[in-house]
Amino acid sequence: MNNKPIGVFDSGIGGLTVARAIKKLLPNESLIYFGDTAHLPYGDKSEAAIQAYSIKITDVLLEKNCKAIVVACNSASASAYNLLQEYAGKRVEIVNVIDPMIEFVNKHFRRQTVGVIGTKRTVESNIYSKKLKVLNNGIICKSLATPLLVPMIEEGFFNQRISHDIIDNYLSSQGLADIKALILGCTHYPLIKEEVTNFLEHKVEALDSSEITANFLGQKLAAKGLLASEKVENDEFMVSDFTQSFESSTKLFFGELIHLTLYKLWE
Repeated sequence: MNNKPIGVFDSGIGGLTVARAIKKLLPNESLIYFGDTAHLPYGDKSEAAIQAYSIKITDVLLEKNCKAIVVACNSASASAYNLLQEYAGKRVEIVNVIDPMIEFVNKHFRRQTVGVIGTKRTVESNIYSKKLKVLNNGIICKSLATPLLVPMIEEGFFNQRISHDIIDNYLSSQGLADIKALILGCTHYPLIKEEVTNFLEHKVEALDSSEITANFLGQKLAAKGLLASEKVENDEFMVSDFTQSFESSTKLFFGELIHLTLYKLWE
């Protein structure tokens, strides 16, 4: 059972940041990645739509005999995680990208003000603020929707003048005044972490969920005796629609051209 794969899914390339972090931390593990490129971005979709996509993808990953499923998308984590736990939580370990971040912030930023940037869906859910408030730790959470960032990143516009201007415009918002840390509340955003950090002049810590989630997953699998006992080399990458940006991004992340398998969710 230990050598079964870990499933990871997102609407597009953002979840590759989480997949890369998992491979770095847990090199023995094999991954099955599902990029729902036919429906990206999730951030402007309804909760019902995101739930439907997430259930369908979970079924695909269950068919692949995954021992764990990582919801590598903040929008899906906010909208569908509880439903996925009810649907499949007794059959497979399910990890989202929000709870590990909440645990990290609660440990390191008590009684301080933190900011969150993310998609409209994530910010409108107010999930970070709600979860931090329940912990009664004195943390004030300020949120800002940054809807242009995901399509900008998906189209490859980062570390360029256009991305600098968009990032500067968003992060100049008074809604993020006086924060001590900024949660990058979308798995796409680690790709612009350097630009964000430069804008913040290294005075505010930018927190991305990829490494935090990978560590959380590793601890969870270890506690349940589910870590791979030997190295397995059979990673698989599936997409619901072929896109040039996704193919290019897999090579950027993993250092080689990755074979993509087309899996149309509703055909």
